[in-house]
Amino acid sequence: MAQGARHHDRIAIISDVHGNVTALEAVLADIEGRGITRILNLGDVVGKGPRGSEAIKLTRESCEVTVRGNWDTFISREPVQPFEGGQWVRDELSHDDVAWLAALPNVHELVMSGKRIRLFHASQTSEFVRVRVSHTHDEFLGMFTNTDFTGPFGAGHWPDDTTPDVVGYGDIHSAFLEADEGLTLFNAGAVGNHLDAPTAPYVILEGRLESVAPEAFSVNLVRVPYDIEAEISVARDLGMPDVEAYALELREGLYRGNGTPSS
Repeated sequence: MAQGARHHDRIAIISDVHGNVTALEAVLADIEGRGITRILNLGDVVGKGPRGSEAIKLTRESCEVTVRGNWDTFISREPVQPFEGGQWVRDELSHDDVAWLAALPNVHELVMSGKRIRLFHASQTSEFVRVRVSHTHDEFLGMFTNTDFTGPFGAGHWPDDTTPDVVGYGDIHSAFLEADEGLTLFNAGAVGNHLDAPTAPYVILEGRLESVAPEAFSVNLVRVPYDIEAEISVARDLGMPDVEAYALELREGLYRGNGTPSS
C-alpha cells in the first residue's frame, strides 16, 4: 500500500429479497467472496416468493440491520390478507417471523467518507410511497428531506436541521444511480424480484466508515447470476399461488405477468 494510503471499508446493501432464497444465497456468496462482512437490508424480505421464513432466517443471520418494507408491514400487521398469495405468504411464517417483521425500523443512517447516508425502503414519506426511476426533480430533492417518518438525521448526534447527502432505497425493483446538486440517490434493485434484468442486484458502498472528513467514496452496482429455473421449481413444488406470474417476473421482468410496475 502506498505511503499515506488508508484502508477503505465496504458495506453491501441488499433489498427486496421477496422470499427468493435461491437469489439471496447467490448474492450472499458473492458478498462473502469479496471479503465483505457488513450487510444492510432495505426491506421486503418476504412476499411474492415461496420461502419467506427461510429468507428471514438468512437475513437475520447475515444482515446487521434490516429496515421495514411495504410487504413486511402488511404481511405482519394483517392476520387475514386480502388476496390468496398474501395469505399463503403469511401462513408460511412463524409467530417469531411475524414479530420480527413488525419490529423493523423505518430507516438506518451512517456516515462514510464525510457522506451522511440515509437508507429506507421506498421514500422519506413511508414504506408505501414510492419514487420511480422516472421521477421529477422535486421528488429527487424530497428524498433528502427530514420527515416524521425519518426523523432528523443522526437522532440527536447532529443538529436537527442536518439532512443526508446520500440516500439509498429499494421498492421499485429497478437499480439506478443519480447525482445532482451535490446529492446522490441510488436504488439497490431487487435481489429476489428483479424487473430490470434477469440477475440479482445489490450495491457496495466503499469509503471510510464513521469518518466525517471528505474522502474517496463510491457506490457500485453488482449483478449476480443465479439459477432462476431452480427457484421457479421450488415455488411450484411448494404449491405457491400465482407461480406462473412469478416465473414471468423472474424470467422476463413482467410484473405479475403484465409488465406493469412492481410493488
